[in-house]
Amino acid sequence: MPRQTLVELAPPAERAFLVAVDTGDDPGWNAEESLRELASLADTAGAEVVGAEWQNRRHVDPNWYIGKGKAEELVAARSETGFDLLVADDELSPAQQKALEGLLKVKVIDRSRLILDIFAQHAQTHEGRLQVELAQLEYQLPRLTRMWTHLSRTGGGIGTRGPGESQLETDRRIIRERIKKMKERVEQVRQQRATASRGRDRRLMPTVGIVGYTNAGKSSLLNALVGAEVARAEDRLFATLDPTTRQVKLGEGQTAIVTDTVGFIHKLPHQLVDAFRATLEEVNRADVLIEVVDFADPHAPEHRATVQTVLDELGAGEKPRVVALNKADLLDASARDGETPAPIVAGAVLVSALTGYGLESLRAEIAALLASLWVEVDVAVPYAAGELLARVRERGTVELDYRERDVRVHGRMAPALAGELAAAATRWGATLLDEGSGEPT
Repeated sequence: MPRQTLVELAPPAERAFLVAVDTGDDPGWNAEESLRELASLADTAGAEVVGAEWQNRRHVDPNWYIGKGKAEELVAARSETGFDLLVADDELSPAQQKALEGLLKVKVIDRSRLILDIFAQHAQTHEGRLQVELAQLEYQLPRLTRMWTHLSRTGGGIGTRGPGESQLETDRRIIRERIKKMKERVEQVRQQRATASRGRDRRLMPTVGIVGYTNAGKSSLLNALVGAEVARAEDRLFATLDPTTRQVKLGEGQTAIVTDTVGFIHKLPHQLVDAFRATLEEVNRADVLIEVVDFADPHAPEHRATVQTVLDELGAGEKPRVVALNKADLLDASARDGETPAPIVAGAVLVSALTGYGLESLRAEIAALLASLWVEVDVAVPYAAGELLARVRERGTVELDYRERDVRVHGRMAPALAGELAAAATRWGATLLDEGSGEPT
């Protein structure tokens, strides 16, 4: 009997070689450090990194990205390492990509394409896949020139001569139509999220959004605050694409709706920010933000600057926030004990999602920040507004004075609830005026 052999069905890992140009225009980052993060991205995408090169230049080469001489050195590097994938640390123009592919005879991609591929791998829900596909289509549209080296006319024969549509024009038209349809479907997702948000607003529960650099521990922190594994948490870049929303107790009976969102990264492709805007609008809807920072990472200041840039782009840069300095257990032995009290310094809380260190301090800081956003009210509403009064007692800190015809409400509460109460008081005042009994006192 012939001996049976196993056939490996999984494709072999691509051997990736990384290149970067250091122009000195990126504060806090040099090419070597940026390449280290690019290597993590390549590993997350499933590639095996076999080498890396960077070059100090005043600006990138418009034809080759790196200089012509350095590009020719990559031919020798390919012979030594056998790489079959070249990854550039910056976004390449179609001309740069085509020139490098022609010289090296290997696939060439840039950082944006690599991140898009990781998003495509990790998208689990229908919503996530829609947003990733939209980002990929918008990325591909201006790069179709490298995919087609001819301008042959579609069709042929009698009746097709004369002006026609090239293959390239056909593909562009197809992709534009596809982008239009995808944007319509993503808009439907946005409307569904807005409807769900209005449902939360009707309950008038405070909302908190978790933001931060990718792999800073946002999902782990949500799991720790909830007390159960509700969000996928892995030691990988972009493990979470689809937002997870849960109720979290903050103490003294106060409850908030907390949402974990997609992480940000250095040189995040603008196509992803646009495509995931429906998801990232959860950040804009939140009353306050928890900014999770990997306190053990030497690039924590640069990570915070990246997060601030994306938040500014989303219009949420000035939103009130609490800073959670996560992974404190990697730097401080006392943080490995979840029972040890954690310090709060200038609105930043040392925490460890792994050990539970600092979680109570974080809850207290969130509750205090939410309370500081409350407004003072002193109005009168009728007894008929019983359902509203019940929510006021539950969600606010108020005193109720039950009078002959109405109830005087005095205290502090969330702005949305105060607005609803003020509207009810205005209607009640108009009713009294119509009856000729004067304004309520």
